[in-house]
Amino acid sequence: MYHDEFELVDREIMNILQSDFPLVREPYRAIGNRCGVGEAEVIDRVQELKRKNVVRQIGAIFDTRRLGYTSTLVAMRFSDDDLDRGAQILNAHPGISHNYARNGEFNLWFTLALPPGKDIASEVSKLTRLSGAETARLLPTIRFFKIGVNFDMVNRVSNATDYFVPDAQYGNDAKNGDATTSVPSAATDLSEFDINFVRELQEDLPLDPRPFDAMADRLGFTVAELFAKADEMMDRRLMRRYAAVLHHRRAGFSANAMAVWNVPEERAVEVGQLMARHPAVTHCYERPRYEDWRFSHFTMIHAVTRDECEDIARDLAGETELEDYQLLYSHREYKKTRVRYFVDDNVDVERAAALIG
Repeated sequence: MYHDEFELVDREIMNILQSDFPLVREPYRAIGNRCGVGEAEVIDRVQELKRKNVVRQIGAIFDTRRLGYTSTLVAMRFSDDDLDRGAQILNAHPGISHNYARNGEFNLWFTLALPPGKDIASEVSKLTRLSGAETARLLPTIRFFKIGVNFDMVNRVSNATDYFVPDAQYGNDAKNGDATTSVPSAATDLSEFDINFVRELQEDLPLDPRPFDAMADRLGFTVAELFAKADEMMDRRLMRRYAAVLHHRRAGFSANAMAVWNVPEERAVEVGQLMARHPAVTHCYERPRYEDWRFSHFTMIHAVTRDECEDIARDLAGETELEDYQLLYSHREYKKTRVRYFVDDNVDVERAAALIG
């Protein structure tokens, strides 16, 4: 399904789903009122978008670190013959949410999140061995500058202008500003009810006229109390937003470039803030360097074509006066899902490796 196959009302619905989902008792009716169609039509259209995997999931998006989880980006190198097998073994790990084959010195990139008590370095060492990777590099976040995935489906441009920067635990409480945040040293204290709330709200929202009723019942809340709790979780910066995740390629944004930049250390904050302001940049982080990896800043760029990605990168290079950068394009998506928190979802990766052979 390509972007020119969407009707205007589908585009309008997708814009609301990903950026301004209404936390009200009858959300699909509210969306329909804004788009000039009935509730039943909204539900039917979203169902079709989900069937075609354009809309992946609708649910709460939480801050991994504030829930006590640790996470990292991992770059691995495989031989061409071993790449697919290695990726499939890694996919069996419940903490791996995004897994892509990319061009460049490292040909597989994935994100890994682990619950409290588990060590990232040890887990990556184990995964390197089981997957058959030639080498691996841990690239945890040093500083956040931007997290703000949003695609303007009506105008067909990336529009990450309303973005999230983690809060005072990281050193500030900023949104859409010149913010810089460091990785926290400890998680926010969570009650048993907080954890139950996370478990419930992370699930995919049903396509029912009153989809929050059953959630509230399971938590022993009224629907109004459920929404009040959601507001509280956002005030505490545990929950970032409630929204849909789109399959960006199926939504028409077929070019996905991870631009990596060699930024002088003394300009790390300045450059990160400049890059974060660009609406086509959905993520911006500072990460560690290695002897065989000189790049410190990572920006995700989504566009309709590769030429547009190249133009955006040139704009960023000109604005920041940086010349040493690379665009790493994803040419295969092995896995993309949201992290599932506080669930009994253990998978024996060793057994997966044995089965795949």
